[in-house]
Amino acid sequence: MEISLLHVLTSIVVCIATSYLSLLWLTPRSRGRTHNESRYFDPVNQQKTVFPSLDEPPTVDLSLVIPAYNEVDRLPITMEKTLAYLDQRCKNELFTFEIIIVDDGSKDRTYEVAMRFVKSRSTHMIRVMRLEKNRGKGGAVTQGMLVARGKLILMMDADAATEIEDLNKLEERLQEVVGEDRLAMAVGSRAHLVDTDAVVKRSAFRNFLMRGFHLLVYMLGVRHVRDTQCGFKLFTRRAALGVFRNMHVEGWIFDIEMLLIGHRLGIPVVEVPVNWQEIAGSKVDPLLDSVRMAKDLLLIRLNYTLGRWRVTPLQSLEASRSF
Repeated sequence: MEISLLHVLTSIVVCIATSYLSLLWLTPRSRGRTHNESRYFDPVNQQKTVFPSLDEPPTVDLSLVIPAYNEVDRLPITMEKTLAYLDQRCKNELFTFEIIIVDDGSKDRTYEVAMRFVKSRSTHMIRVMRLEKNRGKGGAVTQGMLVARGKLILMMDADAATEIEDLNKLEERLQEVVGEDRLAMAVGSRAHLVDTDAVVKRSAFRNFLMRGFHLLVYMLGVRHVRDTQCGFKLFTRRAALGVFRNMHVEGWIFDIEMLLIGHRLGIPVVEVPVNWQEIAGSKVDPLLDSVRMAKDLLLIRLNYTLGRWRVTPLQSLEASRSF
């Protein structure tokens, strides 16, 4: 009996140890920016300048962060639409902005395309961060956020699937919930499109995967936002500091951790319906990326449950004032 009990206990210990070691092995390790990644190139003076920090006071009204991986075809269209909208706002109101394009280790000429827009404007208006190795969408967004200069900071996709004019809606709703603590997030949502042609005409397989993913997210604890994955989200500067200084996940599933962190920090979140259309050229593989997302959701849950990842309070982040 004693031998049998000892065998059971030993098996349990081995199982726990193996599971924990597997968690360590499967969890990607975050890395800091390299010397070159910490600087942007100014084609006017032919010099590289160190990016500012999100810890510093804002110097423009709005920052737009655009992650780009092999976007040589779609990025120019997005930039032209976005600049047209922003230029019009500058004419109609006292308004300043910057665009940060994060080239996520692209293998095509994305960087050269992005730099054409820098040359046509200035580095005060457009800056390009060139990551030496592909991090993933979450990593690219995080790195761009950490060097933004705006009072408000918008993350948007390089395909402009969401109309940039919908930024007005997000700003209005954000101002409704922001308090004296200057904390708020407004997330674009396609939940209202679930019964429209944009979703109905998708294959049954893709819709099945979408609903399965939503169920997993609900089980993880994100229940206050119906559409977690829309790539159009607006933050107050202080909210961005709290969220992105705490981020770990660098893949497609980063939105989930972002919302979990925001919830733990008590950041008010509003979900805003936006106009969205599916753009050709998506790099998402429905089956493969669904498996990766399911794995990453499990890793998020385990790392926070076991205390390997913790959310640092805003007050501590602001006191440290360093990366």
